[in-house]
Amino acid sequence: MTPRPQRLRDMKGLGPRCEQWLPLVGIRTPDELRAADPFQVYARLLPQVPGLGLNMLYALIGAIEGRNWIDIKRERRTEILLRLEDMGLAPRRSA
Repeated sequence: MTPRPQRLRDMKGLGPRCEQWLPLVGIRTPDELRAADPFQVYARLLPQVPGLGLNMLYALIGAIEGRNWIDIKRERRTEILLRLEDMGLAPRRSA
């Protein structure tokens, strides 16, 4: 059995930047992230991290599920965008 990651950066798809950003919203450990709603974490990060993109949300979901963020984006993009729209956080399209 593979041991559970002890640091955020050791979770699948997360790295040093995520480990810097997540404490800004009170997430310091993998267990705290797994217990959180990734959409709420993303919503709290948006005002804290200028230019934060959707890839961060895909990475949060992937880290929680132990999956690659690219697979999350490819398989669940529409579902994720609809949830963000319901939250009033959908990315704006350029005209």
